Amino acid sequence: MTTMTRPPAQQSRTYPAHAHGLARRVLLTREMAVVLGLLVVYAWSWFNVAYFDQPLTMFNLLRDNATILMIALPMTLIIVTGEIDLSVSSTLAVSAAVTGVLVKDGGLSVPAAAVIAILVGCLLGALNGALVAYAGLPSLAVTIGTLALYRGLVEGIIKTKQVSDFPAKWQDLATTHIGDSPLPVVVIPIVVMAIAFALLLHFTSFGRGIVEIGLNDEAAHFSGVNVPRTKLILFTLSGAVSAFAGVYALMRSNSVAIDTGTGVELQVIAAVLLGGVSIFGGRGAIHGVIAGVLLIGVLSSSLRLLGQGSETITIIIGLLLVASVVSSNFLPRLRELGASLRPRQKATAAQPTTTPTSGENPER
Repeated sequence: MTTMTRPPAQQSRTYPAHAHGLARRVLLTREMAVVLGLLVVYAWSWFNVAYFDQPLTMFNLLRDNATILMIALPMTLIIVTGEIDLSVSSTLAVSAAVTGVLVKDGGLSVPAAAVIAILVGCLLGALNGALVAYAGLPSLAVTIGTLALYRGLVEGIIKTKQVSDFPAKWQDLATTHIGDSPLPVVVIPIVVMAIAFALLLHFTSFGRGIVEIGLNDEAAHFSGVNVPRTKLILFTLSGAVSAFAGVYALMRSNSVAIDTGTGVELQVIAAVLLGGVSIFGGRGAIHGVIAGVLLIGVLSSSLRLLGQGSETITIIIGLLLVASVVSSNFLPRLRELGASLRPRQKATAAQPTTTPTSGENPER
């Protein structure tokens, strides 16, 4: 007599990303933790820091962080792919220098000069992208090199002099309010770009390809993602946005010099990482990055109003960034440890407990 063995019950597959409800997946994230931190710090500053509740404080906060907000948007997409662009500050300076020279020496109007400068920014970004995507060079090494190269272009364009005194109406446009609100006009292009980059990253197949490249570029290639073209597009976008930020910086300060924009790349990367983007790629969200930029801006503004020096502000922001990077690597390990312990706990709870019947020796 043959005995039939029943096949083991097929276990249902569970996907960690969808193991919980939509509200939990959206709200219980690092990005929302940064948003909550921004709200808490802003509320505390509003009630406890003198003059923080004044409209001028909000105006200066947004105006001072406008270039960081703009450049952080394409930088987010680049870092999600596992790459980095350190040349953004030099691209910004080249754009400002090209615009300044074309207006002052070439006699062009500001809009015409700005268009040419943005096209130059696209070319500089495309050069980075071609070296990374098609030559196979590491983006860190490439953009460190072009950081110095493009800064040299600035010196060659303006000839070590400071270009200043541009048309007053364009300077006023860069520093004026939106109506009677405390918001500077530059908020309008920032909002437009933020919406565009959010839609691109989170709601398009191109954005899904960006995430796949960050997780595993070889697997992304075999799944149909054109990895080199995607990286080329992202670096070109970074150059274009950095160039636009350079035009804005020129109009706001009414001058351009060799050191224009120096250090911007570090501020941008710090804000992007604080906003929840993984430095290893594969994870990031636009709303978290915007919250990260604004959190750094609110902290800096509050500490300045409290009389703290720039060194104290730098130390506090540095500690915040280190804590953010550490948590991004430590918390996933805690979740993995918890996930590995839960099946053991369930197995232990499911073991049947037998009680000895009357007359049976429990020691047997």
